[in-house]
Amino acid sequence: MRILDKYILFRYLKSVFFTLFILIPIAVVIDVSEKVDKFLRHDDLTFLQIIKEYYLNFILYYGNTFLPLATFIACIMFTSKLANNTEVIAISSANISFTRFLRPYFIGATILAVLALGMNHFVVPNGNEVRNEFEATYILSKKGNRSFVKNFNLQLNDSAKIFMKNFSVLNNKGYNFSYTEFEDTKIAYRIVAENVTWNEEKGTFKLSKFRERFVYADRDSIANGIDTLMTLDFTPDDLLISGSKSMDLTSDKLIDFIEKSERRGIKNLNAYYMELYQRTSLPISAYILTLISVSLSSRKKRGGTGINLALGVGMMFMYVFFMKVAVVLGSAPDANPFFMAWLPNIIFSLIAVYLYLREKNQG
Repeated sequence: MRILDKYILFRYLKSVFFTLFILIPIAVVIDVSEKVDKFLRHDDLTFLQIIKEYYLNFILYYGNTFLPLATFIACIMFTSKLANNTEVIAISSANISFTRFLRPYFIGATILAVLALGMNHFVVPNGNEVRNEFEATYILSKKGNRSFVKNFNLQLNDSAKIFMKNFSVLNNKGYNFSYTEFEDTKIAYRIVAENVTWNEEKGTFKLSKFRERFVYADRDSIANGIDTLMTLDFTPDDLLISGSKSMDLTSDKLIDFIEKSERRGIKNLNAYYMELYQRTSLPISAYILTLISVSLSSRKKRGGTGINLALGVGMMFMYVFFMKVAVVLGSAPDANPFFMAWLPNIIFSLIAVYLYLREKNQG
């Protein structure tokens, strides 16, 4: 690696992390101002606990979220400064092509992409789980939003289905439970209970005040009872995940959940596929955004850094807009989530290639 490559790579990464260090404290200050009164309501909540369980994971989440924006802004500002100081002209005069000039930028983009991939797939989901649990305990006014499920249907396999009118994960109790087994389209067995309680140690459900019905070819058999135990292929955690917890799951757990849900016959899982695919597509955008920003700002323009920054920020907001639209459209039942997750990258790749070719030919 040449001295020039080391110089550009160091300044590139330094600019990205410096931009992050500017953006993240702003987000933290805004969040503290909104939540400080809620922190003060809890006498048992310590300052160390707030930092460790909430703000450390808050910084990880928003640092990862701001990384594409920081990459874009930092790259434009750094490259514009090189152009304004005529350093780019000096580099070009040394017979270094625009393509060769891009090499340290792409090395830096690779470092950022690998870092973001690891964060997206493993680190941030674990942090989200801790942060969301903290919010549910100390910040959200309605804790039941994350721990109370109503009118829950779940198909356990091709021939068995359960229904619960409501279930509280706080005390592992539910009401108006039913379990039904089918043979073809006809009911073969059904049990209903007024109350159901989950025993985490034994992995069983206790049914109270139940009524059991066996359907035979020539007759039905009905029995009533006080208590009985059942082992079912689901846990209360499945209730919360179906109520949306995909951001709290590492990618291996998210894949397992999607596969299990498909076996259970849950139809529309596109929102979970979008979450999974975007964990890869967003880090890869580091290459695209880097190419766009360098192509936009490698020449000295009238207006200096300001005009480059305005163009770059405008394009960045367009990228965010396309990304948000893709999430909505990709979560629809008949959509192709893989294509929609990569659509913003495809569109902006075309823009990046156009800007690159234009800058290369002008050089």
